[in-house]
Amino acid sequence: MKYCLECGTKLELKFLENEGNIPFCKNCNTYRFPVFYMACSMIVTTKDFKQVLLIKQYKQNRNILVAGYVKKGESAEETAIREIKEEVGLDVDFLVFNQTKYHEKSNNLMMNFIAVVKDTNVTINEEVDSFQWFSLEEALHQIAENSLAKEFYILFYTKVKNHEI
Repeated sequence: MKYCLECGTKLELKFLENEGNIPFCKNCNTYRFPVFYMACSMIVTTKDFKQVLLIKQYKQNRNILVAGYVKKGESAEETAIREIKEEVGLDVDFLVFNQTKYHEKSNNLMMNFIAVVKDTNVTINEEVDSFQWFSLEEALHQIAENSLAKEFYILFYTKVKNHEI
């Protein structure tokens, strides 16, 4: 953030005790803490963790996780359940938190969940171009390289292999 969201004045870094250097607006005489978007991504899996659903979207030829932005007033968990229902028509049996990561390119705090679904009967909406169920091992190699999705998936894969979930 380079300019004040209230008045448009160029921000300067100013030391704030217990916080460090924080963007400061001289015109408003106030600190401006970073603002970012929040989104959720979900590793959609079967109860036995043997199959994982990956999707393709927006005409891109890369397998990714189901994901979506958190709406105002909605919890991350509500977002995860809603996005899975909207995009692939599945009902979540239970949800487990996996990890969060900040993605600078899109200015997002991405919250990742493991979503165990009740069945595998997918019905995609207009946001999804295609989908495929992969084995746990296949998904590791099919998911888009150099992506947050891949980082989240590796953590999930490791937890399953180590019987941590």
